[in-house]
Amino acid sequence: MHLKNMRIRNFVRLTACAALAVAPLMFTTQTSAQAPTPTSPPQLAPTLVPAHTVDLMTADGMAAFGAQWKHMEAKIVEGPALQGAMPAYKTSYDISPHAGAKGFDDSSWPTIEPKSLGDRRGGGKVSFLWYRTNLTVPAKIGNFETAGAKMVLTAYVDDYAEVWVNGEMPRRAGITSPATIQGFNIPNRVVLADSVKAGDKFEIAIFGINGPISVAPSNFVFFRQASIEFYK
Repeated sequence: MHLKNMRIRNFVRLTACAALAVAPLMFTTQTSAQAPTPTSPPQLAPTLVPAHTVDLMTADGMAAFGAQWKHMEAKIVEGPALQGAMPAYKTSYDISPHAGAKGFDDSSWPTIEPKSLGDRRGGGKVSFLWYRTNLTVPAKIGNFETAGAKMVLTAYVDDYAEVWVNGEMPRRAGITSPATIQGFNIPNRVVLADSVKAGDKFEIAIFGINGPISVAPSNFVFFRQASIEFYK
């Protein structure tokens, strides 16, 4: 009888331990299931000196990628409040156009000479500008062979920017995401690919924002830097 009671107690202990071991796994699984699906994980660009740099604010730099810049002002549009909004809120606000979408048709947009990226655009105060281009990686730029290089876009917009690559703004909640706003007049350095080859294509859309937004600044939107860095 004593032996039987010991066996029962041991069984209860083992069952309890098993339950405790499984509980954290169950919690993790449930938490993950409730989290929003992330976009491609953002990467941090290297801080080393690049092997080669191309200035996208020059005609030669854009010609190296067979590219041109296009631009269009974005506007705030009003719509109905989302379902589930509190009764006091009757409207919602969005940006138009959504020019970060993959394959967006910008054929009717005005082109910009590369050196004119530094020109002040928008009407001032709270304003937004889209800048778009399509880059095709060549086999060589000058004497530099691109094959196997990590390719990084630096977009330094005065004052803020969001960067879309092939229809996606790489981001994940809770970690540094270089394609999103980085701070007041801080460059966005976005890894386009870990290893490129000739013929790779990148559809770039940059959303320039005049800020700080709550201050309605009496200035405009313009680029301070647009470049591609290669690392090997």
